[in-house]
Amino acid sequence: MSNSDVFLGEVIGTAILILFGAGVVAAVVLNYSKAKDSGWVVIAFGWGFGVLAGAYTAAPLSGGHLNPAVTLGIAVDTGDWDQVPLYIAGQMVGAMLGAVLCWLVYFAQFQANAEEEIAQPTLGIFSTAPAIRNPVANLITEIIATIGLVLPILAFGLTKGLGESGTAVLVVAFLVVGIGLSLGGPTGYAINPARDLGPRIIHALLPIPNKGTSDWSYAWIPVVGPLIGGALSGVIFNAAF
Repeated sequence: MSNSDVFLGEVIGTAILILFGAGVVAAVVLNYSKAKDSGWVVIAFGWGFGVLAGAYTAAPLSGGHLNPAVTLGIAVDTGDWDQVPLYIAGQMVGAMLGAVLCWLVYFAQFQANAEEEIAQPTLGIFSTAPAIRNPVANLITEIIATIGLVLPILAFGLTKGLGESGTAVLVVAFLVVGIGLSLGGPTGYAINPARDLGPRIIHALLPIPNKGTSDWSYAWIPVVGPLIGGALSGVIFNAAF
C-alpha cells in the first residue's frame, strides 16, 4: 500500500467511524434529538456500525486499521514499523474531521442545548469519561478492553475464510458492539487513542456554547491504556500463535 493510500484511507475511514460514533451519542443525549434517551444499547450498536462503515470504506486503501492500538498491535506482531507514523497521523486527522462533521450535523441541537436552564454537558459526545474516577482502575479497564479488541482482530487473520469472504470487518464490528455492552460501563470504552484524543481536541476548539471542560486531566488514560493493550496484544499473539 502506498503512503498516500494509507494516509487517505485512514483519514476517510476514521472520519466515518467518529461521525457515526459521536453522532449516536449526540443523538441519545442532546435535547430535541429524535433519539433522545434511547440508551446504551443504541450507543453500542451505533459505534459498531461506525466501525463497519469506516473499515469497509478504508480497507481497499489502507486495510482499515482506524485505531493506533490496532496499528501498534500489528507492528509488534509483524515487526513492520515503516508506515506506523503514517497510519496514526491519518487516524488522528480523520478523528478530528469526524468530530467536526458530527458537530455540524447536530449544530441546531448543540445551540438549543445551550439555551436550556441546565445545559447538558457535551464532552461525552466527543470523548470518554469514567463512571468512577480511579486512574489505576480506569487504566486497567482500558488495557483489558483493548486486548479484548486487538487480540481477536489479530487472530481473525488466521481464519482464511473470513478474509476471502470479506466478512472479517463485519465480525470486528460485532466485536466492538460486544465490548461496548460488556466492558464499556466503567470508562466508556475508548479502546482507541485517536477516537478519544482527536475529538477531545476538537471539543476544546469548537465554539459550542456552555460546553464545559474538556477534562484534560483524564485525557492520558484513553491514550496510554489502549496503546499498552495494543502492544500487549501483539506480544501475546506472537508468543501464542
